[in-house]
Amino acid sequence: MAAAMELSCWGGDWGLPSLHPESLTVMAYAKFSGAPLTVNTINNSWRAPKGDIPVLVSEDIVISQPAKILNFLRKQKYNADYELSAKQGADTLAYIALLEEKLLPALLHTFWIEAENYCSVTKPWFASRIAFPLSLYLPGKMSREALNRILLTKGGPPLYSLTEVEAQIYRDAKECLNLLSKRLGTSQFFFGDTPTTLDAFVFGFLAPIYKVCFPRVQLQEHLKQLPNLCRFCDDILTCYFRLTVSGHSPTGQDTADANLQKLTQLVNKESNLIEKMDDNLRKSPQHPPRKLTTLKLAAGGEESSPLSRLSP
Repeated sequence: MAAAMELSCWGGDWGLPSLHPESLTVMAYAKFSGAPLTVNTINNSWRAPKGDIPVLVSEDIVISQPAKILNFLRKQKYNADYELSAKQGADTLAYIALLEEKLLPALLHTFWIEAENYCSVTKPWFASRIAFPLSLYLPGKMSREALNRILLTKGGPPLYSLTEVEAQIYRDAKECLNLLSKRLGTSQFFFGDTPTTLDAFVFGFLAPIYKVCFPRVQLQEHLKQLPNLCRFCDDILTCYFRLTVSGHSPTGQDTADANLQKLTQLVNKESNLIEKMDDNLRKSPQHPPRKLTTLKLAAGGEESSPLSRLSP
C-alpha cells in the first residue's frame, strides 16, 4: 500500500485553488499524473522547512521546491511525462527555464512590488491567512524577499535603477507570453492532448496573472490578448479542479471586495499601532540605547538573511 502524501501550500481565491505559483504547479501536476495528494492549506510559512512552500510530506520524508516534489512523485510512478520523447523532455526544461528567467520576475513584481497591488490586494489577502501578530510582519518580509530576488537576477549592468529594471522585466514577460502563445497554438496542451510537466509549470505561472483582480494589470491585459493561453488556464481549472471559469458570482465578488477593503483598513491600523509603539519604546528612558541597538540588529539580521529564496 502506497504511503500517504500530504501537500502543504497557500490557499486560493478568485476561482483558483491557490494564489501561489509554486503551489499551483505542484497541485496541477498531481492532478495530471493522478497522484493522490492530501492538500492542507497553511497559514504560516514558517511552519515549513526553511520557509519553503509548497512542502510534501510522505511518512518521514519532507520535500520542498516544485522540481524536487515532482521528481519524488515520478519515483512513486506518478509520471505525467511518460509518453514524451527525449526532444520533448529537453524542450520542457528549456521552457521552464524561460518561465523562471522571463516571466517570474514580472509575476513577483505584480504581486509584491507594485505598490497599489501590494497594498490593496496582496498584503491584506496574505495577512488574513496568517495568525496575529505574524500577519503584521510576514507579508512585508515576503515583499522584501521578492524585491531581493528580482534585483539579484535583473539589477546588474546595464540596468541600475529600479525604474529600468521594472521596464525590462515587463518587456521580457510580454515576450515570454508571446512565445508561449505561439508554441501552444491551437493545441489543448503544449505536447498535444495530454498535460505534462510543462503544462503544470505554465499553468502555475499564468493562472495567478490571469485571475487575480489587481488595480494595476498591465501584464494581465497583455495575457488576455492571447486567447489560447486564457483558454488553456480555463480548461485546466474546469477539467482538473472542477472550478468555473468565472471564479466568483457578481454578488460574491462584491462581498469579497467589501471584506478585502475592511481587512486592508484593519491591517493598516494595526501597522500604525505597531509603529507608534516602536516610537514610544525608542523614546523611553527605561530602555538604554545599547539594548535597543541589539534588538534592531537581531531584527535586521532576520530580515536580510533570506536573499536567495522566496515563498510568496
